[in-house]
Amino acid sequence: MKQLLISIAVLTLFAACTPKAQTPKVYLFSYFKDNGQDGLHLAYSKDGYHFWALNNDSSILAPQVANDKLMRDPCIIQGPDNRFHMVWTVSWNDRGIGYAWSEDLINWSEQQFVPVMQHEPTAKNCWAPEIIYDDDKKQYMIYWATTIPGRFEAGETQGDSEYNHRMYYTTTKDFEAFTPTKLLYDEGFNVIDAVIKKINGEYLMFLKDETRYPPKKHIRIAKSTSLYGGYKLASEAISPDWVEGPTVAQVNDAWVLYYDEYTRHHMGAMRSADLINWEVINDSISFPEGTRHGTIFNVDESVLNGLLNAFKATN
Repeated sequence: MKQLLISIAVLTLFAACTPKAQTPKVYLFSYFKDNGQDGLHLAYSKDGYHFWALNNDSSILAPQVANDKLMRDPCIIQGPDNRFHMVWTVSWNDRGIGYAWSEDLINWSEQQFVPVMQHEPTAKNCWAPEIIYDDDKKQYMIYWATTIPGRFEAGETQGDSEYNHRMYYTTTKDFEAFTPTKLLYDEGFNVIDAVIKKINGEYLMFLKDETRYPPKKHIRIAKSTSLYGGYKLASEAISPDWVEGPTVAQVNDAWVLYYDEYTRHHMGAMRSADLINWEVINDSISFPEGTRHGTIFNVDESVLNGLLNAFKATN
């Protein structure tokens, strides 16, 4: 009996010390096509380089809010509540963004219009909203680019038409109540399409320098020790010119930066092991034809299996 108890104790200790099997992760890519009028598209990848369209590359969710009813720049993250939260650009010229949530990426909540810039009557737009979750404060931050005519002198004559964007943000714990909008990033130039990653205790903002004269239109990195401000440029251009919509994922031991080469009508990517030295890897990636930018994120393989059962994959 004593020997049996010892054996059970040893087995219990072994089980406690043995790492639990991790659920396999895959990559999903939320994106739009054309002008975003047909809604949300999804693609998947098991290696982070080659993406296959779901639902025959047809929309899986039609846009329903705002006058223009577009669904551009869809950003999806999975929160600690296990829900998938999505925000998107509803119009070229509107003072709010779209929001919806899903538990499986198949069935979606009622879509909401969130008037994040309604307090600024001259604001021209709300472009490419993104979401990040703050583990420390247990809240979500939503951030986007807006032009408020005359607000910033720097960059006024260097952008396209009358646009001179800066980055703004709001926070929420429940997507029902939102804090007052605040300025997130201004370093004296026109900026859009920012995406923030927390890496090694530091916040890295991958952003598009939207300067048109002289043309830049490339991706740079700004860094901060705070999620909510204090970002300072930490790099020159790390991408080719005339790209936009950066999204970043860790693939094996490297970081991959994907972007929309919108004047060349295809997706591009770069890879780095140290976030300083980057190499173009366009020959190593593939995306559905006509893909426009969105967000790459990880999900459990069970989520992908549910999607594959619901939507036919295009191979």
